[in-house]
Amino acid sequence: MIPKRVMGVETEYGLTSATTTGEPSQLTGEESAQILFRKVVEWGRSTNTFLSNGSRLYLDVGAHPEYASAECVSITDLVALDRAGDLIYQSMADDANAKLAEEGSIERLHLIKNNVDSAGNSYGCHENYLLRRRRDFRSRVDSLIPFFITRQVLTGAGHIRRQPDGATFELSQRADHMWDAISSASTRSRPIVNTRDEPHGDIEMYRRMHVIVGDTNMSQTVTALKFAMTEMLLVMLEDGVIMPKQKLRDPMQAIRDISHDITLTARVELEDGGYRTALEIQREFAEAAHSHYESLNYFTELDETRISLANLWLEALDALEQRNLDKVSTKLDWVAKLHLLDRYRTKAGTGWDDPRLARLELAYHDISPTSGLFLTMTNQGLLDRLVSEETARHFVDHPPATTRAALRGKFVKAATDARRDFMVDWMNLRLLEADGARTVVLKDPFSAVDERVDELLEHV
Repeated sequence: MIPKRVMGVETEYGLTSATTTGEPSQLTGEESAQILFRKVVEWGRSTNTFLSNGSRLYLDVGAHPEYASAECVSITDLVALDRAGDLIYQSMADDANAKLAEEGSIERLHLIKNNVDSAGNSYGCHENYLLRRRRDFRSRVDSLIPFFITRQVLTGAGHIRRQPDGATFELSQRADHMWDAISSASTRSRPIVNTRDEPHGDIEMYRRMHVIVGDTNMSQTVTALKFAMTEMLLVMLEDGVIMPKQKLRDPMQAIRDISHDITLTARVELEDGGYRTALEIQREFAEAAHSHYESLNYFTELDETRISLANLWLEALDALEQRNLDKVSTKLDWVAKLHLLDRYRTKAGTGWDDPRLARLELAYHDISPTSGLFLTMTNQGLLDRLVSEETARHFVDHPPATTRAALRGKFVKAATDARRDFMVDWMNLRLLEADGARTVVLKDPFSAVDERVDELLEHV
């Protein structure tokens, strides 16, 4: 039987300001962030808070708004919660802009769901996967590095990279900003996998694999696909299967070489000799995962979403190998964006360094329904939808029902509605009272029912 696994996604948003008159904005990033979080601070007294949907909303280093989804066992729930984060932040931006207009200001805030700003600074989209604790954690993670480096052919968000000698289109926004394969640091060396041991659960039983190499995806299909692919490989590892031997001689050079070549023909050198393309390496991982699942009859245990995503892994590789980009143009971010930008380039007769393309690329990642392209492209069938907007709106206020997040969300809502002082993190619920704190520690991320929480809610 396939073990259940909780997963979550953390998204940092770019925050920028512009004026309604076209004049240069006078707001700094820090000032924009303070305006954006003004209402949050009013009711939560902090720029770091947990929500009634079980997720965390906070202001990260560098004045980046960040949203960490509640833990999920359902990939559909995870995608819905990720989209709910967009809706929450857009609501905050709408409130902030209404307040600015009321005050007579010409400044307006915009939230961009991407990974690189105009100055070349990078911010991330992090994936979290719960693993059973084992001593060979480092070697298990190391065997996945070639997979994480090459999966950008499927999960890259696409990027116009500007250099002094011109601009080109690339697969990934994050590839040029990664500096290490595995490290306990997250910002200094910016590794593919961060090994800091913070399981947010029973430390005797669990580890958390924190993946920080991925692009932020607008495509719901790609968001789901990168979790589904990685989950299949983690099942293999925990079943004791040896990963395909595709160790790269220079991982950081390889991740850049692959990103820079949208023909997908770049060959990277393996440590034991020979050269392979990213598509060849990805196919070996995909076929190994499918073979393992078939041999143990795991596909009979999967929900329809996971089965569809497992099939898409192979189908998308087929399409890319055949250069049939149209077949995946509504699914893969970098292909959808490439088609969008190429249509404009052809019409305008321009090169990649045209500033109008830069604005169009930003619009692709703008989460606003008025200035962004996500809803327009989705409604026109240019991007596939995995979850409805109605479902996403439900998850703005409601946690997933099948994990510990259900308990956290109920407590946050009850304490907020009762105007009680409380503190919450991933494991702890604390009701603050004059004579001390009532605390419940939730070590089991899979438990959505707990009598201690029921008693705490009654007390609230």
